[in-house]
Amino acid sequence: MDIIQVVGIGLITAVLVITIKEQQPLFAFLLATFVGVAIFLGLIGEISKVIRLLENIANKANIQIVYLETILKIIGIAYIAEFGAQITRDAGQSSIAAKIELAGKILIMVMAIPIITVLVETIMQLLPGS
Repeated sequence: MDIIQVVGIGLITAVLVITIKEQQPLFAFLLATFVGVAIFLGLIGEISKVIRLLENIANKANIQIVYLETILKIIGIAYIAEFGAQITRDAGQSSIAAKIELAGKILIMVMAIPIITVLVETIMQLLPGS
């Protein structure tokens, strides 16, 4: 799926949602959510290409795969939290959207602790007198 298709689908959906929102607000919300998920699923192939490329780079650089997996999970959490927050905002639930974003940030922080620990240990080994 290329950007022209994504924008086209998005614009058509936006017009449809605006048109039916007054008569059928629930259907409009479900349509917007469904199209958002469909666009995301349409991009899974592109996402998998990026992941394979990053794995190849990590292997060539002799980086442990666990660090790459952690970084990819962190990126995934960020995207999923943002997507969920946008959907709940579209439903008029800004406070729930804020909680989703907060949960995403906390989970990212938890997932980043092992990487931060390794970085600090590496820096400490490089410093003189350590």
